[in-house]
This record gives sequence, C-alpha cells and structure tokens, in this order.
Amino acid sequence: MLFNSVQFLLFFIVITLAYFSLRWNLRWFLLLLASCYFYLVFKPIYILILFATIVIDYFAGIWIASAAGPRRKWLLVLSIVTNVGILAVFKYFDFFAETFNSFSWKMGIAWSMPILKHLNPDLILPIGLSFHTFQAMSYTIEVYRGNQKAEKHFGIYALYVMFYPQLVAGPIERPQNVLHQFHENHPYDWENVKAGLTRMAFGFFKKVVIADRLALMQGPVYLDPAHHNGLTLLVATFFYTFRIYCDFSGYSDIALGASQVMGFKLMENFKTPYISKSISEFWGRWHISLSTWFRDYLYIPLGGNRVSEGRAYFNRFTVFLVSGLWHGASWNFIIWGGLHGFYLVFASIRDKYLKRWNITLPTGAWYGYLQTLITFVLVMLTWVFFAVGDNPKMTIGEEVRSSFLILKKIATLSIHSPIQSALNSVEMIFCVVLIGILLIKEHFVLHIPTRRDVTFWSVFITLSILCYFFGVFESNQFIYFQF
Repeated sequence: MLFNSVQFLLFFIVITLAYFSLRWNLRWFLLLLASCYFYLVFKPIYILILFATIVIDYFAGIWIASAAGPRRKWLLVLSIVTNVGILAVFKYFDFFAETFNSFSWKMGIAWSMPILKHLNPDLILPIGLSFHTFQAMSYTIEVYRGNQKAEKHFGIYALYVMFYPQLVAGPIERPQNVLHQFHENHPYDWENVKAGLTRMAFGFFKKVVIADRLALMQGPVYLDPAHHNGLTLLVATFFYTFRIYCDFSGYSDIALGASQVMGFKLMENFKTPYISKSISEFWGRWHISLSTWFRDYLYIPLGGNRVSEGRAYFNRFTVFLVSGLWHGASWNFIIWGGLHGFYLVFASIRDKYLKRWNITLPTGAWYGYLQTLITFVLVMLTWVFFAVGDNPKMTIGEEVRSSFLILKKIATLSIHSPIQSALNSVEMIFCVVLIGILLIKEHFVLHIPTRRDVTFWSVFITLSILCYFFGVFESNQFIYFQF
C-alpha cells in the first residue's frame, strides 16, 4: 500500500481511530493485523516469506538467550545465514548469475547459470525485504550480545518486524528502542497527534509536490542520456539529488509521523544531510538507521579503527561496498558505495598528512561554505550511478556505460547549450523554487512549533492544500521500496 494514495489515508484514519478505541493491551493485535493487511496489498504470497523469517528469528532469540557456550554462536550464525540466504536468493541470485554468465561467455565457457526471472517471470523481489531482514538480524544479534532480552510474546515480536509505518522502507529499528514500546500503554495525546500529523503533512509535501515533480524532468532525461546534452544532464542530476532526498526522507517523515500519532517514537533517519561539510558528516545525517546498522554490526566487528591503519581503511571501504550492494543488485550500486568508501579513505589519508606536515586549514565561514559546496558536488556526482542503477530496463553493462556517459557529458558541457526538458521554463523555475522552500524550511526552520492549535491547523491545512493543488498524483512508488 503506497503512502501517497487515498487507500492509505483511509487505512490510517480507520486504524488510528480503532487503535485509541481499544483497550491498550489489545492494541498490539490490531496493529499486527493492520500491518499484515498493509503488506498483503502489495503481493500477498510474499507474506509467507516474511512469516517464515519471523518464526525462525523468534525461536532463535529464545534459544540464543537460554543457550551457553559455542551453541549460542552457532544459533546466531544459523539465524543470520537464514536471513541473508533468503535475501540473497530473491535479490542477488540473478545478478551474480548474469555476471557469471557474461564472464563465462567472454571466456568461451559453454556452461551458464539459470536466471530465476526467466524461469518464473512472476518472481519479483519482495517489497522491503532488505529493510525487515536487517531489522530482524539486529534483534538476534542484540539478544546474543546480551543487550536485549528475548521476546517471549510471539505477536509482539512479529509486530516489531512488521510494524506498518516502517515495514517496507525503514527506519531500520533496534529492538532496544521499539520492542518495549509495544508492551506499553500509549494514551491519546493531542500534542502527539498534532506533531505527528504535521510531520506527515511535510512528508507528503516532500514526496508528491517536490520529489515527484522533479521526477517529471529527471526521469525521461536519464532514460535516454545519449540524446541529451551535458547541461541538461547536469540539471537532471541536480534535480535527482533533491528528488531522492525528498522521496526517502518524505517516506521517513510519514512513517515517524504516523507512529507519533499513536504514541510511538522511532529513530530519526535524516538530519539535513546536504549541509554537511564532509562525506563523513554526510553519512552521519543521511539514512542514519542504515549507516549506524553497518557501523554496529559490520564495521566494528571487522575491527573498526582499532586495527592497523591499512586495515581500518580496508574495513571502511568494505562497509561501503556492502552498503552499495545492499541498496541494489547492480554494479552501479557497488560503484556508488565504492566511491563513498574512497571519499572517506582519501579524507582520512589527507587529514593524516595535513597533521604530519603541520598544515592548518582555514576556519572562516567562507571555508565552511566551500566545504559544504564541495561535499554536495561529490555526493551529487555519485547519485548518477544510483539513479541509473534504479532503472530496471537496463542490463548490467548498459547501466555502467550509461552512467559514465552522463558523467562524460557533464564534464564537457557547454553553458550555451539549451536545456532539453519535457518541462517548460515556468515549470523548471517552479522546481527550483520548491528546492529553495525545502532548504529554507529544513536548514533554517528545522521545527515549526505547533503547540498552539491555530498554528497547527494553519500549517496542516496549508500543506494539505499545496499537496492537493500542486501534487503529482500518479501513484509513484517510493524509490526505496525496491530495496
């Protein structure tokens, strides 16, 4: 069920009213049923996969908590292998098979691997599989580490994995933050309702007014980059940079807002990432639930920065390669992750030699703005690989070639070339104005106070009107649903 649909709005109203009408100790059951229905709307059969992983990890958590010695570790390994195995089959099997077949063809080897989507065209990636797989894994890992008690209530554990606001695109929660909230009574609180609805309204504004409007220009250009000039591709890349932010952070705002209306508090997923002065700071502000997941469950177990200098660089680069692969079964996503890993390793080496040579960088405001601009440009250029990798109609080789073609054209652009767009000049200016409104709101007015009812209703009604009159309502799926 798409958030940006009338169906969801009706669903949200009905479930929220029913939630506050029930006794608090029965609300978990309502939310579990609602979450099941929410997921069934996408493709009903795949809820069996989700249910299978829930059963496995539920019992794994109990057995890990009661086991001792090496058995605890083997139970954790079994749980992780099961989760990663399911993810690998649905998300990565065809990618590795196609890569192997391409390599074997070039080497003159006759044998090839079967392609699942060719054997069964109806076989698609279960929506949100990467998200709820990582959330389930965090539970068993934290139980193993002793940071979380095993959840004995099967329904509550199932709700932890399936909670509908963040089921398909996060944030990827930790059991310490969420599980106990499903056991607690959340009485009706008008302040929570106002804050939650306001956040949802901003989320819808980001998605249907900004992200989907930017997509009208960027999408067609990226589908056929060979027939567009460098300036057009640069503008399209600039628009995609804000499109993906508004699309994904808009989803997070709706998820956090819907949860807050019912009294639940989920972790923040974005903190104005495009004002970052470094790539390291960017990853402290962008998709925070994922970046901290990789930090806690991959980077630190690999040794983090407590190892030799070279190994620390290797760990950091490896984490970002895996992060790229997590985002999608495509070389483009791996290149995207590798570039961010390279940025971070390069920055660490640079800082090391600046310190060794006693070189002090400027500290003025102008230098801070310059750092922000450089970081933004570096991030924007990596989005080229992400945006092209988001195109399911391209083959593996076409994705990579198309990405480098875009970068080549941007590098050799002429400012005298006309912008080739399906949008007219007024619509293009409107897109730029929307980006300006976003920057002003998020960078200067981070939180609009809505404690006074008149302020809340003014903000909520204004955003609703803007969404209605300026929204792009084509049931556009959120970009991160595919991950």
